[in-house]
Amino acid sequence: MLKTISKKEIEKRLFFDNPWWKNNGYIDKCYQDFPKRAYFSSFYKLVQQDINRAIVLMGPRRVGKTVMAFQAIDALLTEGISPYNVLYISLETPLYTGMALEKIVNMFQDIHQHSRQEKLFIIFDEIQYLPKWEIHLKSLVDSYSTYQFIATGSAAAALKLKSKESGAGRFTDFLLPPLTFSEYLAFIKKEDTLITTDGEIFSVIDIEALNAEFINYLNYGGYPEAVLSITAQKDSARYIKSDIIDKVLLRDLPSIYGIADVQELNALFTTIAYNTGNEISLESLSQSSGVSKSTIKKYLTYLEAAFLIKTVHRVDVNAKTFKRATRFKVYLTNPSMRAALFGTIEEGDEAMGSLVETAIFSQWLHIDNRLHYARWSDGEVDIVNTLNNECVEIKWSDLVVKDARKLKSFIQYIKQNKILNNTVTTKTISQERIINDTLIEFLPSALYAYKLGKNILKH
Repeated sequence: MLKTISKKEIEKRLFFDNPWWKNNGYIDKCYQDFPKRAYFSSFYKLVQQDINRAIVLMGPRRVGKTVMAFQAIDALLTEGISPYNVLYISLETPLYTGMALEKIVNMFQDIHQHSRQEKLFIIFDEIQYLPKWEIHLKSLVDSYSTYQFIATGSAAAALKLKSKESGAGRFTDFLLPPLTFSEYLAFIKKEDTLITTDGEIFSVIDIEALNAEFINYLNYGGYPEAVLSITAQKDSARYIKSDIIDKVLLRDLPSIYGIADVQELNALFTTIAYNTGNEISLESLSQSSGVSKSTIKKYLTYLEAAFLIKTVHRVDVNAKTFKRATRFKVYLTNPSMRAALFGTIEEGDEAMGSLVETAIFSQWLHIDNRLHYARWSDGEVDIVNTLNNECVEIKWSDLVVKDARKLKSFIQYIKQNKILNNTVTTKTISQERIINDTLIEFLPSALYAYKLGKNILKH
């Protein structure tokens, strides 16, 4: 006769997962010592809010969701919340497989004799491992109005889609993207030595040193653990590919969507990664990857929901979208993924242009912006932000400052659409110039990426 897991075994595991119940209210030191993401304060404000909604913290693998959850627990304990009022549970733990969330909550209540009226904080880590988690979580939110429920998950495809389908009015989604460039500099403690700040004006102290770190950021800088680990940096291909990309492609997405041919999905992603920032079509993707166009459409949706890629659509010279767009751009959400697949890059590599564009685009990822690119018969603009009346031309070269002919299309688009904010990125030059009656701001690509991440987080 098969044995079943006993209540005593589960309670023992709960005490193991929640060491603050026994060690005077402290979390493990490794989480205390880990640098906080710039997003932490915004996330923690949600945790503190007295509203009847669960917080769903989602994002790609290895961007620090679990660490941020533990840091939130540490902040709660520091503020005087009783350690017995905080529950953490990782649903990836085999012992909890198949257990209903309410059963776990009931065991927590029994252990510490909690009532339904108390203020409790309950964190479900890796919640996507529970089938129909969104139904379970919504039921808890409805049943326990004074409890604050927080869920995290890496298989973001399931989280993003299901939280909107079943959690309307009960879930608040919070996206934690890969590290921005400003966060990367803060993590390696070089922000103050490379950048000076005067209000919202940022200046470079040492552009060569900043560019060197920008290239490091392109190679491995999107993931906190890689930034803080020399071992991971030296073998970023293994760390990022096996632990981040492969687990999503080979495990998460196939299990969520029932994908049988994982090699087909892998072939498509590899093709996209190699061409990040380039204009492509379903036809060209099908030819190069060997995947049918109808399947590609589905896979693009899955990959985007999992925060591996972002599809960007085209506008014309009048900033109008196309009704029957056949071509589009696909960006990796972090340039480090390309380096992991095809090798690290150096300053003069041919791929630098598209990776710089990918890095700059990725600074916008966590906000819902109307980002496009413009292309018409004889011109194009790399990034068009229709929400902020802004356009950007991305270059990893200083030649564009000296040769106004390279900006003919850019200036045409500005005049045609009365653009108020425009930037052309360079390799090292910062200046403003009037070209063809148009004021152009030139900024080094690394500085512009820093400025974007910093200002978006601030506002």
